[in-house]
Amino acid sequence: MIPILALLAAYLIGGIPFGYLLVRWRTGEDVRTQGSGNIGATNVLRTTGKVLGIVTLLLDIGKGALAVYLMDLASGSDPLWMSLAALAVILGHAFPVFLKFQGGKAVASFVGAFLYLTPGPLFAVVILFVATVGVTKYVSLASMVGALLFPLACWLLLQPPWPVLLAAIAGGAFIIWRHRANWARLRAGCENTLSFAERA
Repeated sequence: MIPILALLAAYLIGGIPFGYLLVRWRTGEDVRTQGSGNIGATNVLRTTGKVLGIVTLLLDIGKGALAVYLMDLASGSDPLWMSLAALAVILGHAFPVFLKFQGGKAVASFVGAFLYLTPGPLFAVVILFVATVGVTKYVSLASMVGALLFPLACWLLLQPPWPVLLAAIAGGAFIIWRHRANWARLRAGCENTLSFAERA
């Protein structure tokens, strides 16, 4: 029973819309009506400034790690339950009950969950993500590349238990699916780039 409650908690933690709440608190605006319409850190950075963008990023990563940590305690470090918690927090961010199931792309929550579950492969993919953004300036492309290669990194660097590997595959596929509109814009040549001179 306790792991089931922790799984529900993971979904609810994932559903806390930090980007939406911070922008509403700072400006009174709904971040979903600005920029890309996303509640994640990249859109918060573009529309509201670097500080709130960074805070949103850290909080979204933190909730991913927290969800898996709580399941670690609740399940006695069971890989299956912890893997399910990682997926639950990602789904919670993407489909938050608090915003009528209209959430973000869940990349930061993905990072937080697997930072706790598989830190080595996650760090390797984060390095690749940063390099891809640095070269292309496309956060969406870097996210898709990282999500695609993350399961391979897990297998090569960690060879984790099968529930963890399946969660890595499912999570990576989900991130790519959530970026399908970005992929269409990339192909059309009209995707937004990340400027390091965004609003302060």
